[in-house]
Amino acid sequence: MENLWAAWRRDFILGPKEKGCVFCNRICKRSDRKNLILYRAKKSVVFMNKYPYNVGHLLVLPKSHKGDIHKLTVSEWNEMNELTRESLKILQGVMPTRGFNIGMNLGAVAGAGIKEHIHIHIVPRFLGDANFMCTVGNSRIQSFSMMEIYDKMKPGFDRLRKIN
Repeated sequence: MENLWAAWRRDFILGPKEKGCVFCNRICKRSDRKNLILYRAKKSVVFMNKYPYNVGHLLVLPKSHKGDIHKLTVSEWNEMNELTRESLKILQGVMPTRGFNIGMNLGAVAGAGIKEHIHIHIVPRFLGDANFMCTVGNSRIQSFSMMEIYDKMKPGFDRLRKIN
């Protein structure tokens, strides 16, 4: 599907490939807004997806670099799930969502683009977001900029109680 709204993907496709894990690289940096990090918990992080399936697409991932769900500790897994629940509340508070797709792509054949670092996708769904443009025009239109959505969601994450 062609993305009319994602001109920045050109740099991702044509530019030099980042060395190391894109998630770990960003977790180590402190410029959260620039790196689309909304929340840092003790063992997990919430990111906005830089190349979203839909506006408000979030990723919840462990701080530790693990590509196998069985290598997550119980506390890492529990914290990721708690952050997923809290992220839904925040998204519902700032966007007119009507539903969500939540899931994980485990392994390359399952569609994992970054299979080396496990992550949960949270994709908000809106009434009419799968309209004729997607079906007939082979395009998707986004009405909000990435940073506008970041700025709408960030206060909700800033108020989030500390998650262990």
